[in-house]
Formats: sequence, C-alpha cells, structure tokens
Amino acid sequence: MERMMRIHSAIASGDHPNASTLARDLEVTTKTIQRDLEFMRDRMNLPIEYVAARNGYVYTEEVEAFPTLQITEGELFAMMVAEKALQQYRGTPFEKRLVGAFRKLAQSLPDTVSVHVADWEQTISFRTTAEPMVHLPVLDAVAQAMQRRRQLKLLYRKPGSAKPEERIVDPHHLANVNGDWYLFAYDHLRKDLRTFVPARIVSAEETGATFKRPDRSALERRLADSFNIHSKEGDFQVVVQFDEAVADYIREKRWHPSQKLVELKDGGVELRLRLGSLPEIRRWILGWGGSVKVLEPKELVDSVTESARAIVKRHSAAG
Repeated sequence: MERMMRIHSAIASGDHPNASTLARDLEVTTKTIQRDLEFMRDRMNLPIEYVAARNGYVYTEEVEAFPTLQITEGELFAMMVAEKALQQYRGTPFEKRLVGAFRKLAQSLPDTVSVHVADWEQTISFRTTAEPMVHLPVLDAVAQAMQRRRQLKLLYRKPGSAKPEERIVDPHHLANVNGDWYLFAYDHLRKDLRTFVPARIVSAEETGATFKRPDRSALERRLADSFNIHSKEGDFQVVVQFDEAVADYIREKRWHPSQKLVELKDGGVELRLRLGSLPEIRRWILGWGGSVKVLEPKELVDSVTESARAIVKRHSAAG
C-alpha cells in the first residue's frame, strides 16, 4: 500500500514516471511495479495510462486523492492493538510519524465502519518496566542515515569507558529487541559487522560517503543462533533446569527457535537450546536466582558459578 501511494504521488506530480524509474526509486523489480500498476488500474479504478511519447504513466482524469482505504472491523481492532503496543516507544523520533500514520489511516476509513473504540481503550494495554534511555536526536540521525544509505562518524562510548571513541560505520539495521535499541553496522575500524547501543552514541554525523545496503538475509544468518543480538562465536548445546516454582514461566514462552522442553519428575522443566554465543544466556540465567541449575556446557557452568560467587562476595562485603 505504501509503495502504491508513492507510485500515485509520482504519477500525480506530472513527472511521467515509468516502470524502470519507479523500480529504481522504490528498490523493487519492474515486475513488481507492473503488478502494482495493474492493481491500481483494475482494482482501484485509477485512470492510469502509459504515454509512449513521454515514456511514462499519466492520469487521464483528475485524481484528487488516493482511493479510500477499505478495512474491516477485525482489521481495525488489530490496528488498535498495534497502536497500543507502539505506545512503549513514546518519546522516540518515531512517535510523531507513527501518530501521523495512524491519523491518516483513520481519516481514510469508510463511513460504514462502526466500532466501539472507547471499549477497546479500556480493555487493551501494554506496559514495559524498563524504558531504554535514548538520545533522541542521535537515534533520529542514525535512522535517517540508514534510510538514505549514508555513512556515519560516531563518537561511541564502550561499556565501562568514560572516553568515547571515533568510529566510521555503515548503518545497516536498527532493531528493537525486547525493548532495547540496537544498531547493526559495518565498522570500518574492525572490518566487520558490529552491534552498537544507540544510548552509548555521543554524536552521529554523516561523512558524505554512501554505502550499498547488504542483503537482509546476511544479518539474519549472522544472528540466527544468538539468544538476543550477539553474533555467533561458537556452537553450544545449552542445558538448563528450572525448579517447579518458575517452571510455568519457562513453559509459557518460546525463548529461542531451537528450544526443546523436557518435563522433570519433580514438576520442574529442562530447557535445551543450541546457541552461537553465551554472554546473553549467562545474564538471563542469573536473573532466575536459586531456581535454576546449569548442566551444559562447562563454559557456561563455570561462568554462572563464578558470577554467583562474585554476587555473594559483594553482598557479604556490603553487609
């Protein structure tokens, strides 16, 4: 729909766009553009015609606005749920754009749709307990540079370091994972794809250089075996047991695509995962306190044991 709206704007502007120019601007194939144009002409009844003399498309009649969006009550309900979910991102640079998008959708709805929005407002809500602290101008600069494929010069503060470092990066993907923002970018210093936390970016300036956006599947393959966002560092069979007090919490979620659950005789549950890195799963395990026991791999057993001993030592010293 967004693509067809952009095609509509291009034709309505009188620039006589053709399939090739539209495909290049929208980063799709000419076949996709042809299908969109056919849908707009045949299903949306837009007066589109190709003019050979101008090598482009025109409207043969005046089109005041893009056709009214047809939507069912069920679809509107789904939109309401989505809007509620997005409330956790209030205060980000995306808030104004999201609100504007939902307002446009609401204005384009047919008059025949009748729903009890007030009832939905009272019955649906989303909450987040820890809102990530993000410097909004930095996040906005990163998002815009990523969209335009512009290289960035970052002043980036690494964990535990007060002095920021300069990094030249190609911003590939901005993701919100479990409520936290992450930037996946090619780091020219490390010559590799790296993960940056926007909250640690002191400043972000465009260098003037551009880059070619990589295949999205490359990033997905890179993170396929991660527990959250860490890149693959090895191949680990993780086996963790949870006691009966917290077993239901483990059963109620899919923590990772590779997970397998084994029921234990004492009412507990065993979680088995195949992961490519261990730091994130270690932090997650420690959050379950005394209700968890790590069986495999040995590196994770040792790491969790060492962390638990350090917690006890610090607590004893403070007492």
